[in-house]
Amino acid sequence: MPIYAYRCSECGHAKDVLQKLSDAPLNTCPACGAEAFQKQITAAGFQLKGSGWYATDFKGGSGTSATASTGAATESTAAPDGNASTASAASTPCGGSCACH
Repeated sequence: MPIYAYRCSECGHAKDVLQKLSDAPLNTCPACGAEAFQKQITAAGFQLKGSGWYATDFKGGSGTSATASTGAATESTAAPDGNASTASAASTPCGGSCACH
């Protein structure tokens, strides 16, 4: 469940509330009772860093990288129409959605 930050525009009381996505937003300030309790916009509580998950990121892996084991997926092959194309994007770890393929 997400944690939402609320702040009262009347008295300035702030509170973080654990709520379901389906729960209605809170309106009544628990400190002063005014109907001025509003949900705040906040930054995400986590950051994604690095280049992503690979087969070698798990403990006890075989020690070969994901690109080495799927090296054929990035090789250029001739398509039936005679143009060079890459192998199926679905066979790559990122699904072909990044700039590395």
